[in-house]
Amino acid sequence: MAGSLALLGSVVPRDARVVRKLRAVGAIILGKASMSEWAVFRSLEAPMGWNAIGGQPKNPYVLSANPSGSSTGSAISAATNLATVTLGTETDGSIITPSSANSLVGIKPTLGLTSRAGVILISPRQDTVGPICRTVLDAVFVLDEIVGFDQRDKKATIAASKFIPAGGYKQFLKAEGLRGKRLGILREPFFNFSGTSVLAQTFETHFKTLRQKGAILVDNVEISNINVILDVRESGEGLALLYEFKKALNAYLSELLVSPVRTLSDVIAFNIKHSKEEKLKEYGQDIFILAESLNRSNSSQVKRAISNLKELSRNGIEKVMREKKLDAILAPANTPVYTILAIGGYPGITVPAGYDEEGVPFGICFGGLRGSEPKLIEIAYSFEQATHIRRPPTFKS
Repeated sequence: MAGSLALLGSVVPRDARVVRKLRAVGAIILGKASMSEWAVFRSLEAPMGWNAIGGQPKNPYVLSANPSGSSTGSAISAATNLATVTLGTETDGSIITPSSANSLVGIKPTLGLTSRAGVILISPRQDTVGPICRTVLDAVFVLDEIVGFDQRDKKATIAASKFIPAGGYKQFLKAEGLRGKRLGILREPFFNFSGTSVLAQTFETHFKTLRQKGAILVDNVEISNINVILDVRESGEGLALLYEFKKALNAYLSELLVSPVRTLSDVIAFNIKHSKEEKLKEYGQDIFILAESLNRSNSSQVKRAISNLKELSRNGIEKVMREKKLDAILAPANTPVYTILAIGGYPGITVPAGYDEEGVPFGICFGGLRGSEPKLIEIAYSFEQATHIRRPPTFKS
């Protein structure tokens, strides 16, 4: 229900494909996790994790800290052992950042590696479904079961099916998986914290560990167009997402068996009518209104924006990884390194990396090109086994 009162009581025609696949191998579905309402795509004013149905969730490590989102409930449920494994969806950071903030492993798969059928999408061009778990092993076991072709998400899944290795992903859970891997450290602008901070000291220790495990670190790797990539207006990502969201949401709502709303316009009207009941008036719905204002007359602008995003990826991460002969890039997972991966449909894995001065978790993110999950799993699992960072939540006030 995307955390929205507008979808309370709605009935879907079928389970999402990834849920059906998990049920088929014996998984017990406990329920739907809470999330940042509409995946933080209603208004940027609303706090991370908040939605009108469930309210504001807490970070189980430090209750006053940001629990992150938008897959907030999935991350908290996994961190607190309320569920053995969970799923999240990501458009731009929504698996990687809550996993980082809750000391978890999150896998953002290559676009189309997992079906999005049954998911409320922001962007069919960027959205992906992946596991959020306590260990790399658990996450990989889940990934193995949810990947694959789906007729209801044909275009994306057929293109990505070629990346699925024979024998699945479990074979890449190698304790010595870091040996020989070339890892590019994205210092700028992602390591912009004080050199005396816990984060800085922790990452320098991790770099030593990576080298000891046989990785080749290529330091100070620079993506020349990074400032454009991280600017949603200049890159065109913001416009593209707004346009894609309206179309995708209207398509999703039209298929519901029962629903009080059938279009984005209906949702906006519902929110206005029930703003006092929702206690959401102060958060508004500025993103919704912008999305609703777009129509076919904007299609040429959107095409140019999407073309620009592809070019930014080709001249950004793809160029750097090719020239430096990298197996993966790395950066703190609580930084917008996820945007580099998001705009090109690239995969990323975050693994617990430490806890800051207040005890708030942070992760390390390893990212690569499309279909590079085998290498990323080897890297992430080897790092996890060498460090064993994760500890249970403290519920510190």
